[in-house]
Amino acid sequence: MNVLEAARHAGVRKVVASSSAGIYGELKTLPIAENHPLEPLTPYGASKLCMEKQCLAYAHVHGLEAVCLRYFNVYGPRQRFDAYGNVIPIFVFNALAGKPIVIFGDGRQTRDFVNVADVVQANIKASLAVGVSGAFNIASATQTRIIDLAEQVRNGISGGVAIEFGDVRAGDVEHSLADISSAAQAFGYVPQVGLRDGLPEYLAWATTEQSRRPNAAN
Repeated sequence: MNVLEAARHAGVRKVVASSSAGIYGELKTLPIAENHPLEPLTPYGASKLCMEKQCLAYAHVHGLEAVCLRYFNVYGPRQRFDAYGNVIPIFVFNALAGKPIVIFGDGRQTRDFVNVADVVQANIKASLAVGVSGAFNIASATQTRIIDLAEQVRNGISGGVAIEFGDVRAGDVEHSLADISSAAQAFGYVPQVGLRDGLPEYLAWATTEQSRRPNAAN
């Protein structure tokens, strides 16, 4: 609300807000379009849904343009290890430290990974688009199994590490795949960096980062 108030008083035309696919909760249909029921399963997802409602209601009342970008699983260079963050840095930094890659569940669950370069592209295009408001999925529109991701990470790191399996975590959705046609139509969003190119780039950055900070994954 502070950002929205400041934008209104400064005469800002548009606010672009970072939302999350976490607002959808357990998925009822695939691919996920923006009109999918919004039933977040975590406090994080609930907070993002609240933020979206505030932005869009404020824009309606005060005549601002507001765009809420629903990021799916974002990854890319400079994303450091965080035990509560994206699965890619968790897998990568654990593997670089010689620790097992731990999958919660059987590994057949899927995610839609989007490279940070495409997220940047989406933010710039959404901010420049005139007369565009609403909520939009930002993803790669590609489904990747977690077990396949784990194997790609292991194969990309010299020495290899074990892949282990744990219990499914509460709040984790089973499958994820975005419909990004609305963002494409509204402001020309088209993802450019697939996991085949983006993951090696991230592995290279993380390897350098880990060498500088040997205890980064501890």
